[in-house]
Amino acid sequence: MGVITYDMEVTSSIPPAKMFNAFVLDADNLIPKILPQAIKSVEIIEGNGGAGTIKLITFGEGSQFRSVKHRVDGIDKENFTYSYSIIEGDALMGTLGSISYEIKISASPDGGSLCKNSSKYHTKGDAQITEEHIKSGKERASGMFKAVEAYLLANPDAYNY
Repeated sequence: MGVITYDMEVTSSIPPAKMFNAFVLDADNLIPKILPQAIKSVEIIEGNGGAGTIKLITFGEGSQFRSVKHRVDGIDKENFTYSYSIIEGDALMGTLGSISYEIKISASPDGGSLCKNSSKYHTKGDAQITEEHIKSGKERASGMFKAVEAYLLANPDAYNY
């Protein structure tokens, strides 16, 4: 089994606490509303939302995949970190055992935020994955982050705790 790591950063004008609340804590509700073509639904099938929770994510009609099972590996609301793994589903394409993600949202000097995302693709045996596959995943993640940012800019009173 091999591991391919990919890191990316996305900036936002939204403060980190607000972005974390929307992009991580309420993502199961928000993303299907603002990107129904990407994510049709998210259903908790085991757990309470914390580490160990298993979610079934059903993709929208605009996706090439049907569904995945997503396991929450860790969540730290004070430090705005979230880690999870895709453990089952057609997005693993038979060549991946899992994909793990670590997200950290931190303050940027301008009052906005910086989202750092590290992805680890765990291949089965000596299977190879293409740069195209990794690029596609990166574009989807970046697109979701930017869609949440656009939603928050259009709805400035949302997620003000």
